[in-house]
Parts: sequence; structure tokens; C-alpha cells
Amino acid sequence: MSEIPSRAEIVVIGGGVIGASVAYHLAHLGRTDVLLVEQGSLSCGTTWHAAGLVGQLRASEAGTRLVQYSTDLYSRLEAETGLGTGYRVCGGLTVARTPERMVALRRTVANAAAYDLECELLTPEQAHERYPLIRTDDLVGAIWLPGDGRANPTDLTQALAKGARRLGVRIAERVRVTGVLTRGGRAAGVRTDHGDVEADVVVNCAGQWARAVGAMAGVNVPLHSAEHFYVVTEPIEGVHRDLPVLRDPDGWTYVKEEVGGLLVGGFEPEAKPWVSPDRIPHPFEFQLLDEDWEHFEVLMESAIHRLPVLAETGIRKFYNGPESFTPDNQFIVGEAPELPGFFVGAGFNSVGIASAGGAGRALAEWVVEGHPTLDLASADIRRFSPLADDDAWLRERVVEVLGLHYAVPWPNREPETGRGQRRSPLESRLVEQGAVLGTRNHWERANVFAPPGRPRRVDYAWDRPAWVDWCADEQRATRGAVAVFDQTSFSKYLVTGQGAEQALQWLCTNDVAVPVGRTVYTGLLDERGCYQADVTVTRLAADEFLVVSSAATTVRDLDWMRRHAPRGGAAEIVDVTSRYAVLGVMGPRSADVLGALCDDTFDDTTFPFGTSRDVRLGGVVVRATRITYVGELGWELYVPTELASRVYDDLFRVGADLGIRPAGYYAIEALRLEKGYRAFGRELTADVDPVAAGLLFACKLATNVDFLGRAAVEASRDVVPARRVVSLVVQDPAVTVWGGELVLRDGRPVGQVTSAAWGATVGSAVGLALVGDRAAGGAPRDWVRSGAWEVDVAGERSVLAVGLRPPVDPDGLRLRRPRADTH
Repeated sequence: MSEIPSRAEIVVIGGGVIGASVAYHLAHLGRTDVLLVEQGSLSCGTTWHAAGLVGQLRASEAGTRLVQYSTDLYSRLEAETGLGTGYRVCGGLTVARTPERMVALRRTVANAAAYDLECELLTPEQAHERYPLIRTDDLVGAIWLPGDGRANPTDLTQALAKGARRLGVRIAERVRVTGVLTRGGRAAGVRTDHGDVEADVVVNCAGQWARAVGAMAGVNVPLHSAEHFYVVTEPIEGVHRDLPVLRDPDGWTYVKEEVGGLLVGGFEPEAKPWVSPDRIPHPFEFQLLDEDWEHFEVLMESAIHRLPVLAETGIRKFYNGPESFTPDNQFIVGEAPELPGFFVGAGFNSVGIASAGGAGRALAEWVVEGHPTLDLASADIRRFSPLADDDAWLRERVVEVLGLHYAVPWPNREPETGRGQRRSPLESRLVEQGAVLGTRNHWERANVFAPPGRPRRVDYAWDRPAWVDWCADEQRATRGAVAVFDQTSFSKYLVTGQGAEQALQWLCTNDVAVPVGRTVYTGLLDERGCYQADVTVTRLAADEFLVVSSAATTVRDLDWMRRHAPRGGAAEIVDVTSRYAVLGVMGPRSADVLGALCDDTFDDTTFPFGTSRDVRLGGVVVRATRITYVGELGWELYVPTELASRVYDDLFRVGADLGIRPAGYYAIEALRLEKGYRAFGRELTADVDPVAAGLLFACKLATNVDFLGRAAVEASRDVVPARRVVSLVVQDPAVTVWGGELVLRDGRPVGQVTSAAWGATVGSAVGLALVGDRAAGGAPRDWVRSGAWEVDVAGERSVLAVGLRPPVDPDGLRLRRPRADTH
């Protein structure tokens, strides 16, 4: 153990591949006063027994770019440090046993084209040519990714560590962190078994110990270890160093070359969780768990089926090493909302080696710049609710999550474990009405309503499933009569105090200095002028505002607003989500339903769009806000939680003769896409600005009021964006689009569908896409309006109608109350 200093600018906890990568990239960014502490030896925890697969293609563009950077780094690291990383490009072969899997692989090929990544569709015979040892008689097809490879995890870690040391980073092994120091509400260093170290920033890269380290700082790091199994065989004739990585997801297995033999592992359908994060033994260095051949049997049998040679090959070593997994199968990076100055990089779900280079750089940039430099929303630690801070819940969820690694990636898949944590007061009524529930940020929500006599479940499919017809009925009710949506899961915040208006004017793109009783749609941007949220803001009083946002972004929104509100301003931001249920009453008969319960009038003159005020509905005072996310006349009702059932019952009682019916979130999705309404996390991301999003109208550029990101928006206003959000309609009504599909213009890849659904009004699939001309580097309006547009759906191309205006009611006429028939 080297002597540790009493102070460093940055302390990195954990000497696995992630911690070493963060330290390396901090040094390359000029931050060399860095101390990395490791309780054992470098790579001794999870890293050393990782399989070392480096597959480039991920489910998102951001994830793919991270791994692409990793491969570039690994290929040049030896030249920089003099240490080999074992990185070798050998290609990757993924095979399909079922038609459903083959559809997924065809979609993967299209995704690769969207990301400009080489990927080839193969027949079973071509797959056999690439990998002569495999059995192919039961295969439907395969894909080939020539850029895939493998690395030696321990060697890679040592190379990163050497690169960091050469630039001045200090690395102290055999130093165990026992506490996190704080001062003035910020991280201020670490307590170790060799003394305290003061620091401005602490980075928790402690792997499966990261949850326990987070707890020392009062930070929720929701991960749990599961046992991960693989075996290494004796040498096999025909196995060579350049043998591709083989993945047989229908058999839950992966295979790579290992010293002339094969490393055979997988992700079994039902995982085996390890001990609770607070009960991981110490020391636990370069250790494995007991062999469990019975649990591994399902993987071994599948591997023998695919590789018959294994039936007559000896096993050299059985590996059972614990790895940490997160509740949603995405890794965790970012600055903790509970403690400024405390960062986390952990929970890599068995893709740590592939992700380490890119994720380490991304986290280092976040530390140095003070914000992420690319869209990391899917990995952001702020995506988790405090409800995820539950070891029992994590243990249950991890069993499912690991098992989904190689499951068919069905669209709209809902988790089955850990459900029922947060419920609407209306849940029992929704279930009585046939609701099929989904979950979002621990909330149980109605996705769609099953007709009487039909099973209350959503069947997964690539083609049009039965529930789409149920959803279409809900859409037609919304467009033609009136529907009620339970939107209680909305995040709701009160911003109060003398400085409330000043704070929101700085945070919001739109002008929120409006009269009391007005509601404004607005974005929240970062300094680069890109989206961190989109919300509605209602002025309740001179010094009080209600901010409403997505159910999924509560922690993120609160953290962003509190960190970026003007310092010293007299504004308080409070989460009031549980205080109100929200009922969306939407459709041309919505005013009639509300009018039947109230003496108030709901017309365009006395209750215009964007108005919000208290009304008495059937004896209950609620806040009615005239706004819509479905493109119809309607009101959102904010009801005291304990009175929600009463109001709900009254609405259905008086609306029975007006065609009222319940509707779910799948209908909201389809309806908002027909109207071209954007959604945060899909169309609106940290890589998209108001120009690209088509939302300059929601920016107060005509005023002299400054807001966060204004300078960047003004700079981009007169420049053609590299990519632009567009509306699309598939011209063949039989084609089903889910989102993520490749979009082509004149036969060339130009982007991806960001959101899609089947729209009952247009009678076809409808969606939004982010597109741009790669060759010219821009997306001019005339370019969007011209050309031949297509979408690639699992290898089949369908004609698209693409435009800058929504396909339904582009002039917003349906938002007005229909005039009474005078004839």
C-alpha cells in the first residue's frame, strides 16, 4: 500500500475497469490531482472474472457511440502505455432459432445502418461458414457484426491505470473506504482505514460495493448482485484466436475463444441472486462462489445443442462470479441528486468491459464540465425513485432483469416483478373497467382497457397485436366523444416564494410571467441549449407556481431545478406529486360532461385554452386546466387525492349518455403522435435543441428576458440543424411500427423513428422521427419536404409521408369547443 495523501482534488473509489477508466480520462482532461483507492488489488472484484465481450451495437445511439469509443481506445491503448489489453477484433455472430428472433435481428441490422455500423444478415449456411463448429439445422438465420471483439479485463484495467499514473494520478491499493465526508451539503472527501482524504469530488466506482458506498453518503445506488456463470473448456480442434464471438440468445448462451478452448456462458431465464449488498463479505478478492452445476445445466445443455463438440470436451474451470445488475438493465452514471460532488459509475449489467472506455470518458467529462456532454438519460442515476432504495425489491427485480438479457426485446415489454409499489387512488375502478396495467417509475397505470370477456393482458408481438384494436376504440372515443385518462402519475412541483417567478423565468424557455390562472408549455434547457425537461407551468398566485412533468422524471426534474435556480433567490421547490390525482377529460363532449357537474361555463370565451382555475364539480373543488396532450378539447382536473374516486364516479355518471369511456396511456401515445406532440426522452433529449425540435415558439426570444440556454438557442436559430424532428405516417395500414426503425430518404439512411403507434384517425402507423442528411450535414426544410421517404421494418421497406406539420388537425381547430348546431 502506498502512502495516501491527506487531500486530492478528486477521489475515485474502486480499482476495477470502470474506476481505472474514469481516472484515466480525468487525467487526459487535465485533472491529474486524482487519487484512486482500491480496497484490494486492481481488478480484484468483478472485473477479473468478466467474460470480456465487446459488442458494439446497443439499443440506443448513445449507447452504441459509447462502445464505439471504447473499441477505438482499446485498439490504441497498448501503443500509449506499453501494456497489452488483449483487445482483438474477431467479429460477432448472433443466431436465431425462431421467426420472432429473426425479426429482432433484422431490426438490429437496420439499427446498425442508422448508426453507420457494419452489420450483415446471414443465412444459416453462411453462419456455418463463419463458425464451422455450430449446428445449423434449427436456425432461421443470423447476423454478422465484423467490428465486435473481446478484451482481457485485467490487462485492460492495468493499461488504463498505467495511462492514468503516467499523467500524475495516484493509485493506492489495500485502502478501504469506510465513510464519505461532507461539508455544507457537498461531498468533501473519504474516510479510509488509513486516514481521511479531503476532496472536492468523490466518484463511486466500487462495482457491486457501490450501493454500500453510496449508503455511506446517503445516496441511493440501486443495484444488486447476481451469480453469473461460465465454464472454460479444454482445447478444441478448430478453435483459433480469431474465432468469432457466438451468441445464441434463444438458447441464452454466449461463446468466445479462450486459450484454444471455449468460454461458454449465458444469461439463464431465471437468475440466482447473491447476498444483499450490505452483506457482501470482506475481503472478497479474486474470489469465486461455489460451483452450481444444477443451476448451470440449462445453459450447458443449450450450448451442447448448438456446439455438439462440447459433449466430448472436458471442462477446465467453472466460474461463478457475482456481478451487479440494476432494476432496468441500464448502468448508472452521474452526480447524485442527494449529494452534490458525489458521482457514481456502477451497475454495468455484464457489459462493463464493452462500456468502460466510453462510460469512463462520459463520467469524467461530467465531473469536469459539471454536466453530461451527451445524452445519458437512460443511464442517469436520477432516473431512480427513492422507492428503488429497497434491497428486497432489488433482489426480486434482478432475478427478472438478468433473465431478460437474451429474451426477445419485445416492444412495450412491462416488468413482472416488483410491481404495485405506487398506486393511483382510482386503481380499483380502473381494474373494474378492464384496465391492463403497466408501470412507470413504480406507478401502476392503465395502458389500455380490455373489452368485456377478453383476457386482461397485453400480448407481445412484432405485428399488430389484439390490444391495438382496443386502443383504437379509445382513440375514436377521444376524437368523437369524450374519454377520461387517469394521469395521477404526473410529477407535480410547487415553486413558491418571492423569487419564484425569477427562478422559473431563468429555468424556462417560455415566458412564465403570466397572469394568475394561466398555464404555459415550456422547455428546460442546459447551457448548450438542449433539453433537460419539458413541462407545463401554471401560475397559482403572485408567488406560487405549479409545475407538471412526466411520471418518470421526478428526481431528475427536482435536482435540475434546484441546482440551476438562481443562487440566493427566494424560491422553494417542493414535490407535491402525491397531493393530487389528475384526470384528463378529453374530447369534443368534454365541456358538456364538466358542465353537467358544475355551474361554471367551459367555453372558448370564459375558459380559453391555457386557462386554469378552481371549479366545483359535484361538490368537490378541483383545479381545472384547459390543456391537452392528445390534441382535443379538454381539461386536466387536479383533484385532492382522497376525493379522486368521488369525482371519477361523478364524471362517468353524468357522461354515460355522452359516450364517455376510460382510456389509457397507449391511446395517449397514439393521439399525441397524430398531433406531433414531442416527448422528453425520445424526441426531446440532451442532444436536441428547440430548433431541431421545432419548438422555437415556446422560447421567449422576442423578449429581453434571459434564460438558461438562450445564447445557444439564438446562435442556432439561423443555422440549419444537423437533424430535425419530423412527423411521419406509414402509407400501408398493414405495417406495424414501434419506434427505433430506420428511416431512409431516396434509399439512404437518414435517421430513426423516435416514437410510433397505430393512429386510429389516420388509419395507419404514425410517429415522429429524428432525421438529417448525413452527406450534407443538415436537415433543411426543403430537404424534408422533398425526396422519397421510407421506413425499414425488419428488412421490409414501406413508403412514408413525412412533414413538418402534424398529420391530424395541424391548425389546432379541434382544441376549440364545437359550435352548437343552429340548423
